[in-house]
Formats: sequence, C-alpha cells, structure tokens
Amino acid sequence: MKILVTSRIPVESFSALSDEHAYTLPEREHFTDAELFRLIGDHDALIPIFTRPLSRALVEAGRRLRIISNFGVGYNNIDVVHARALGITVCNTPRSVCFPTAEMTIALMLGIARRVAECDRRLRVERESMWGTMRNLGVTLEGRVLGIIGMGNIGQTVARLAAAFCMEVIYHNRATRVEGYERVELDDLLRRADFVSIHAPLTAATRCMIGERELALMKPTAFLVNTARGAIVHEEALAACLARRGIAGAALDVFEDEPRVTELLYGLDNVVLSPHNATGTVDTRVATGREAVANILNFHAGQPTNVVN
Repeated sequence: MKILVTSRIPVESFSALSDEHAYTLPEREHFTDAELFRLIGDHDALIPIFTRPLSRALVEAGRRLRIISNFGVGYNNIDVVHARALGITVCNTPRSVCFPTAEMTIALMLGIARRVAECDRRLRVERESMWGTMRNLGVTLEGRVLGIIGMGNIGQTVARLAAAFCMEVIYHNRATRVEGYERVELDDLLRRADFVSIHAPLTAATRCMIGERELALMKPTAFLVNTARGAIVHEEALAACLARRGIAGAALDVFEDEPRVTELLYGLDNVVLSPHNATGTVDTRVATGREAVANILNFHAGQPTNVVN
C-alpha cells in the first residue's frame, strides 16, 4: 500500500512497514491543499492530522483511497458518513493518546487550582514583592468533587488518576454506565462539581453544550477544564463568565476556532491556555503514528482495527 501523510510526524511511526509498503511525508509541517490534491490519487491510504479538516473534494479525489487512519482519537476533522458512502474505512488512534490526555488534564487542574502559570508570570515582574503567607492562595484537589463529562477511556483514566488526589468523582454520560462512580444528569454535575472536566467527542449534540446557561449553574468557586474539543464550550460565553468571576477559573487545551483564541482570554489571570498540546510529547507522537500505521496494516491484512464508520 502507498500511504500519504498530510502532516509531518515522526519517521519512527513507520518502523513496522515492510518493503511492499511506502509512505509519503511532507518536508515542511504540512502539505498544502494543492500538493495533497496532486498526490492523493496515487495513494491507497491516508493519515491526516486531527487539527486539519479533510475536505470532501480531497477524499473524492483519492481514486485508490481505501482507508483513512486519523492521527488522533477525535475524528471530527473527517466526514465519516461521506467516507463510508465512498467505501472508505475511517480509523482513529484511541490507545496511544489516552493516558497523555488524562495526564494533561490533571496538570491543567493543578495549574489553575494552584495558580502556577499566574504566579510564574507575576513573579518575573513583581519579584520579592510576591511573597506573603496569605497571598497567592489557591485551592487543593483533595476532597473536591470532580465532574467528568464523557466517561470513555480518557474520562475513566482521569477518574483513576484523580483518586490519587483523594477526589470524589461523578460523571455524565449519554449512554454507558461505569461501575464505581456516580452517574448524574449534566445540570446536577455542573451544580455539584468543584472541577468540571470535558472528555466528550465533538458531535452535533455536544457542540456548545457548555454555554451561558450551563456556566451559570456552576459554583462561583468551580473550575472548568477542557482537553476534548474547543467547540464543546461556547468560548465567548466562557470568556465573559471568567471576566466577571462567574466561576473561579478555567484551563483550556482546546479552542472553538483553532488556532484563533477569543481575545478576552489572553488578558485574564484566571485561565490557563495551552495550544492543543495534551498529546504533545515525543513518546505520544511516535506511539500515535505507530497506531495509525498499525490500523492500515491490519486493514490490509483483513483485520481492521479502531474503525469509527
């Protein structure tokens, strides 16, 4: 099979390929749209990046295209129904990104609760005047209620990590029940949780599911953490809420219209901002690439894995 990769990923990703398979990587960060249209007709498999949407026209131009193996667990960058109509299998990479995303969630929770980024910025300017026993006070995670929206693999991993901080975990899921944790309705979760962490996929049902009404249900002492997809939260409503201290703070790794960020957020001290970097480790990038390639090899062998359509 000939594999076209839309963005630069580690070459170690392709270590399992034998000589009968070949791959095409961009020399720069990404192939341009023009380059992709020129190349895709000669390839059997495509590895796109989770942050860059695939157009219907590009997929249709892949006259030999049989499988799309997304580099990432979220696949809202691909029209999976359209791909299925064309007879193209779509896969994702859920295993490799699970723990790193959960790990980043905990890091963001600690960062906003303990005011790490804020104090770092201020200390560089205020220096010795920063010190004081009753200054720069944050909150601990111990004994707090963590409300998880979307209790899939990542959500469950976050719940297990939260146990190390002696947190109480409640969750909201549309369907699946998870043993050992209390399942609640979304409004109840928002009212009760000290930390709300989002781990749902972006769908028509979840787009802007956290808006002005939902934010108003949260405690003024609560924090919102999002490592899923930015468009699950109405970003301007969140920025306005943070500006008036409607909730205590937020930590965001994803944004509604990436790479654009709502301007108001840049000037707020009660929000931690990260550039969609939850899976941004060398280990994870290699593992994700290998999982994407494994999907293609398994498909070629007649045993497809991680199929989402």
